[in-house]
Amino acid sequence: MARIAGIDLPNKHVDIALTYIFGIGRSSAIEICRKTGIDAERRMNDLKAEEINELRNVIENDYAVEGRLRTEVSLNIKRLMDIGCYRGLRHRKGLPVRGQRTRTNARTRKGKRKTVAGKKK
Repeated sequence: MARIAGIDLPNKHVDIALTYIFGIGRSSAIEICRKTGIDAERRMNDLKAEEINELRNVIENDYAVEGRLRTEVSLNIKRLMDIGCYRGLRHRKGLPVRGQRTRTNARTRKGKRKTVAGKKK
């Protein structure tokens, strides 16, 4: 089992297996295969050690992945909250950030429903 950027990659096609790394999607994975000259249809277990090292080098040098990317994203969100912009306030309150409605739906961001008792006479 190949290990790149601290992730054990499954025995799937190379372009699919690379997407298991945080920060690499399908288009990035295909581009990495093109840069290294590795056929995207080959399986991960079929790759030689030199080819895996080549993949590892391209990913480390050209892409921000895993821990480095997660840190960068969290710092960007923290910056938005610190300057007090609208998006930062939405992050701070735990509400949807990108303009979705909140009267109904938005349960993923808002959490479990909090029932409010009806008014008594």
